[in-house]
Amino acid sequence: MDQPPPPRGVGPSAPRQGPADRRVVEQVRRFRPGDAVVRVTRPKFTGFARRGAGRLEASLTLEEPRGAWGKLWRVLVGSPIHSELEINERLTKKKALAVFSSDALSSVAYAPQETLVVLLAAGTAAIFWSLPISIAVVLLLAAVVFSYRQTIYAYPSGGGSYIVAHENLGEIPGLIAAAALSVGYILTVSVSIASAVDQLVSTAPSLIPFRILLGVGAVALVTMANLRGIRESGSIFSAPTYVFLAAMFSMVGIGLYLYFTGQFFVPPPANLPPVIEPLTLFVLLRAFAVGSAVMTGTEAISNGIPAFKPPESKNAAQTIVIMATILALMFLGLAFLIVGGQIIPRPEETVVSLLAHAVFGRGPMYYVVEYSAVLILVLAANTAYADFPRLASLLARDDYAPKQLAFRGERLAFSNGILVLGALSALLIVVFGGDTGALLPLYAVAVFTAFTLSQGGMVQHWRRLKGRHWLPKSIVNGIGATATGLVTIIAATTNFMDPKLPIVPGFPIGWGSWLVLVIVPLFIWLLLTIKTHYREAERNTALPPDPSMIPEQPLRHVVVVPIARLNLPAVQALRYAQALSDDVTAVHVATDPEKAEQMEAEWPKWGRGIPLTIVESPYRSLTRPLLQYLSELKRHEHAETVTVVLPEYVPDSIWQHLLHGQAAQFLKLSLLFTPGFVVTSVPVHPLIEEDGLAHPNGGLRRKASKH
Repeated sequence: MDQPPPPRGVGPSAPRQGPADRRVVEQVRRFRPGDAVVRVTRPKFTGFARRGAGRLEASLTLEEPRGAWGKLWRVLVGSPIHSELEINERLTKKKALAVFSSDALSSVAYAPQETLVVLLAAGTAAIFWSLPISIAVVLLLAAVVFSYRQTIYAYPSGGGSYIVAHENLGEIPGLIAAAALSVGYILTVSVSIASAVDQLVSTAPSLIPFRILLGVGAVALVTMANLRGIRESGSIFSAPTYVFLAAMFSMVGIGLYLYFTGQFFVPPPANLPPVIEPLTLFVLLRAFAVGSAVMTGTEAISNGIPAFKPPESKNAAQTIVIMATILALMFLGLAFLIVGGQIIPRPEETVVSLLAHAVFGRGPMYYVVEYSAVLILVLAANTAYADFPRLASLLARDDYAPKQLAFRGERLAFSNGILVLGALSALLIVVFGGDTGALLPLYAVAVFTAFTLSQGGMVQHWRRLKGRHWLPKSIVNGIGATATGLVTIIAATTNFMDPKLPIVPGFPIGWGSWLVLVIVPLFIWLLLTIKTHYREAERNTALPPDPSMIPEQPLRHVVVVPIARLNLPAVQALRYAQALSDDVTAVHVATDPEKAEQMEAEWPKWGRGIPLTIVESPYRSLTRPLLQYLSELKRHEHAETVTVVLPEYVPDSIWQHLLHGQAAQFLKLSLLFTPGFVVTSVPVHPLIEEDGLAHPNGGLRRKASKH
């Protein structure tokens, strides 16, 4: 005797072909008797290409912009790039130098000046110490770059501080590195843009009142450029970078010639800065810590190895050495000219402007130097835009950050990370009023903390693997970790708080490196909280080892249709509800007795045989009585799930949508966090009119007249 079929939803079911794979067999005309010729076709899905059984690939036509905003966005960002073309978005060494090194190279426009400002607190005689401090910074740079060169070969898929520290030192050191790096990248954008604005207002003092507005606008421009993808942003930024390098080396070279021929002279300001404190070791260490900001950005290349063309590690290692050599030559050359010319910066003019003025006068080359410095400082933010989104995607991959940050946009860039970086950097410029000096103490502590953890992680890496030449390699990284660790301590202690920069005017607490010591632990707490949530979510949504472990008992299910007024959307919602279940109830919350009576009178005609419950609300509340009714219905009907079907009229534009009540949206939001409820909407659009006839088809569209 045949066994009866299992109940619906119980037991294994036969595999069913998807709609795209269903075949249509059609017999065609035969040419000879006995021939049997058939044509087998599959449905064609417009906008897709077939890529095998059960696979469709969306075509570029689906990405065509719709509306004015979509077309404007396409002009600004560019056309989408196919995922398979990602290899073509890789960078050559020439472009990579502009993308990943612009931050480090541009720091010569502000780091020497900030070092000088610290020294001048002890009087003009302290200017001499600018050169020894610069030599010490260059030696530190050499140690760090050589250490990172080893990291590049050890981690060819990207050896940023987070990856190295997390893998070799543990979770918390890795998160400290990630937090410090994130703060550093945000400050990279803020410091670079703020310094660019300083250079700009040096040539045009009338722009000083617009300093903050100019900074925020520059952040917006760089953000938009990076949304176009890393290769295209590299093409945009290459020319300004190399113009800046040519201008700076020309200024340094000609300046040295003028100095050694006795023709180099910079007039002192009318009023020399007063002596505020004696020249002590503390002042020298503080100047060294501020000057070390010139090294920011050296980590970017090791973090961005996957962005290089093959061979990735070799190209990245060569690029970091080229970058360090150029940076050292420029930094030392500027320091020599600062000491030789006894440069004293003015509030209205930067050190670079004073040097360019002394070397080129007010000729065209002066403006080439100044405007190229402005551009490179704006574009230096691109280093952070190249690395912060990548770091955020790694954190998202490891469940420490929102999953949205791992999303690649239309141009294969991590678009959400780029937008987050732009928003936070602009906010920082507004909060600090575009003051570069106020941002630098935070900058140095964050960056060197990440450097130290990265180099410490590499020491543990070599000790753990014990491969070829592991001991000298670990010594090199150990020297780097020790040097950067000392700089971190110096930067944190010497710039702990500046009372001259109060958080609030009249408040005794000023800005300083203490803020990083507060932000980083908060950042780590946030990352761990996100990780905890994702672990809990994974535990709650994980599949059991076997499908038979999922209960297959029949589902007790009722459907409710809230009716605000009896109209076409309401009837369409009732039709849809009856397609879901035979157990459908309509409910109307009545705040107007007359309208409720009118609905009851018309219900037999339009209600499709569905029972209607009137809930009177004498206090004129809509949502709370309805929510309580749904809960009580679920309890009395012993239902596992209540599906709430909402009729909605959807007009053509957003502003028209605002003219209609938003009760459905509030109800959706209220039920979203209530277990046992499913909310679905039945949207009804404006009617189509063709030949004077309206077509109420459930997918109703805009009116169109036929001529």
